[in-house]
Amino acid sequence: MTIPVVLVGAGGMGRNWLDTIVAHAEAELAAVVDLNVETARRALAEAGLHEVPVGTDAVQTAQQVGAEAIVNVTVPQAHHPVTTAALFAGYPVLGEKPVAESVSRALSLVAASEVTEQRFMVSQSRRYNDQVFAFWEQARTLGDLAVLTTEFFKAPHFGGFREVMDHPLLLDMAIHAFDSARFVLGAEPVAVYCEEHNPSWSWYNGNAATSAIFEMTGQARYVYSGSWCSPGLETSWNGQWRLSGEYGSAYWDGESMPVMERDPAVPPAAHADPGEGINGALTSFLQTLYQPHPPMGEVHENVMSLVMVEAAIESAERGARVWVDEVLERAHQQAIAEETHPQVREQLKSWTDLRKVLGQAGRTSPILH
Repeated sequence: MTIPVVLVGAGGMGRNWLDTIVAHAEAELAAVVDLNVETARRALAEAGLHEVPVGTDAVQTAQQVGAEAIVNVTVPQAHHPVTTAALFAGYPVLGEKPVAESVSRALSLVAASEVTEQRFMVSQSRRYNDQVFAFWEQARTLGDLAVLTTEFFKAPHFGGFREVMDHPLLLDMAIHAFDSARFVLGAEPVAVYCEEHNPSWSWYNGNAATSAIFEMTGQARYVYSGSWCSPGLETSWNGQWRLSGEYGSAYWDGESMPVMERDPAVPPAAHADPGEGINGALTSFLQTLYQPHPPMGEVHENVMSLVMVEAAIESAERGARVWVDEVLERAHQQAIAEETHPQVREQLKSWTDLRKVLGQAGRTSPILH
């Protein structure tokens, strides 16, 4: 049995999702939606799918073709309106990261998912990696955790929007590492001190180099150092990671299985296979669609990764340590002030403890099916 889905967004990433949906045994590509319908037609033609319907409105098209879910691969600014409309029309949504363009809009989507009782999952695709799960298992054997570090050094010449962004590394790439750090540590951010700068040879308009120190729940520290204009001896796209704990250390180069030295030694732990990349995210979404247990990346659990980005940017701009709860509270008040849907606004107002609402601090095991 396959689940018919509508793909919204037929740009570069949308085409990757198109290929993934078509190849997936549990999915059926019911239609492709794009504001430029010719873009949708070209994407389908290139895939040899000339009979698949196209449209310009996600909800209307989903209703016409009898879809059961929507995959939202639009630009970040469109994540909120497209997902909100889909949820209120009764469609569960799998969306690309980031959950929204800001934490306030992300909180609005959390509230919308609660009001509609529809599932909204964010594809944080780099979590879907067998090596990350092996690293997570190793972390569980190291006792109290002290320091997790990520080094990310690449020199891509993208052209386009990334090279004119204000915070290209933090906004477009670091969220992957921040999300994986939360996962590996089983902890949430408490505070951050971050500095950004742009090396003299950088081809980016915004700051392309970043160093950040996060205090996490449980007193561990997460340290991120990276640059997008660092030619020579480049790391993998996942970066390279080191974890120091009470009983030893673990290391992951981002490309092969992590290694661990621990006293006393323990055999490697078995771990669940999460699947790979966006295919793993799609599998998790589809297999939990009609189950009560949420998939990894469900919107409540995902928001804190975006909070880490927003807090780091604020710290870099202020030149000061920033408390995450203050960022969350301001975003909450902004979400209430800018919300136009009465039910969503009332749901936002009903929240008295944001950490409890987001509800995932201290998670010790992933949910996979």
